[in-house]
Amino acid sequence: MTKAELIQPDRGQDALAIHLVSENSFAEWSKSLGAGQRAALAAQKFDGGGYQVGIVPDGDGWFAVGGVANPQALSSWCLAKLAEVLPGGTYRLANAATGPALLGWQTAQYRFTKYRKEDDKAQGPRILLTEDVKAIAPSIAEAEAVALVRRMVDTPAEDMGPAAIEAECEALAKKYHAKLTVTKGETLEREYPMVHAVGRAADRKHAPRIMHLTWGKEKDPVLAIVGKGVAFDSGGLDIKPASGMLLMKKDMGGAAHAIALAGLVMGAGLKVRLHLLVPAVENAISGNAFRPGDVLQTRKGLTVEIGNTDAEGRLILGDALARASEEKPELIIDFATLTGAARVALGPDLPGLMARRDETAEALIAAGKACDDEVWRLPLPKAYAEWLKSDIADINNSHANAFAGASVAGLFLDRFVGEDIDWAHFDTFAWRPFAKPGRPKGGEAYGLRASWRMLQERFTAG
Repeated sequence: MTKAELIQPDRGQDALAIHLVSENSFAEWSKSLGAGQRAALAAQKFDGGGYQVGIVPDGDGWFAVGGVANPQALSSWCLAKLAEVLPGGTYRLANAATGPALLGWQTAQYRFTKYRKEDDKAQGPRILLTEDVKAIAPSIAEAEAVALVRRMVDTPAEDMGPAAIEAECEALAKKYHAKLTVTKGETLEREYPMVHAVGRAADRKHAPRIMHLTWGKEKDPVLAIVGKGVAFDSGGLDIKPASGMLLMKKDMGGAAHAIALAGLVMGAGLKVRLHLLVPAVENAISGNAFRPGDVLQTRKGLTVEIGNTDAEGRLILGDALARASEEKPELIIDFATLTGAARVALGPDLPGLMARRDETAEALIAAGKACDDEVWRLPLPKAYAEWLKSDIADINNSHANAFAGASVAGLFLDRFVGEDIDWAHFDTFAWRPFAKPGRPKGGEAYGLRASWRMLQERFTAG
């Protein structure tokens, strides 16, 4: 069952009814029920609370009731619990419009089953009918983009290495008739020195590379999307402890976000000249690994002293951002699982947003609030740039104190973005440690839909 089949136009098909109530409206609504029906809900301890699900007998059949904050103003996640726990079948809302809740109905049914049998197969898909036919295709596209991020992040590093990330870019290029250039080997070392240096310790199967996808008319405004693709991060010679490596399959989460966002842009025919850049490496350990104290050349011409090999994501992004800047884009957006400092400050659910221009940051924040994908702005204080000074190179990749780690990483990236270019950076976790309705534990997209909504508002769709 594909995502497209989970949401279908309502043409009067047979379907089970879902009634939505709130804690405030439940008592009044329940007056229309029979005594046995009220008793059935009481036995299920249903009182209209958020994400509650009740089954109400109705003659020879039944209908469902769900608790939401406001039946007339649904969020993306209002129907997610219903989609998770109801039996397989076809449903329609009896007393509300589906609205943005189409998304959560689909994302709630995401399962990562690559390495195990589907434990929910007997239930079958839950299909939701809607009269809002125009909302179906955009909702499916967003849900599929979220699923792409989840699937890529959930896949272990052995099966989602640089070559597999390249394959995802190839599939995207083929689907939308885009041009894809992949740079590897000696050419990579010459043209993207930091990408090569970070990834050179990996074996041949996981050799470093950078993917550059282009799409759209050359006369249209240039939009560059960049994603950090560290398929696995051991920390390099500044090796992480075992506990720190457990989730490092997700260190390519930025690449997954970038690929998913590029797919949304092309799928909607947004009027832009798109440049997608995805540097993909494994930060491994071997005799030729880059070292603390080394000085790396860069595409931009700056030299970088390595203060910490575990601050590798900003290195590969630096080369990619420099290449993106050469196109003189109207906007660059990058995604990266960049710093633990952002997680300490904001927790897992809020991606840290850094932007050069207030109006771009404000547009992304407003878009995130409007589509239930909130972001939180962190500063780029120029005063902290001096912490990245090096005695022997133009810049160091790591600062010596423990302050403002996310912002200082952003300031490092800022050095590689061209002057006067509008740029937004997302420091995202790409992982959900605790399940919520519509949002299972595992790989997750944060800031993806906020970015997409902002881009739709900023550029004209074709």
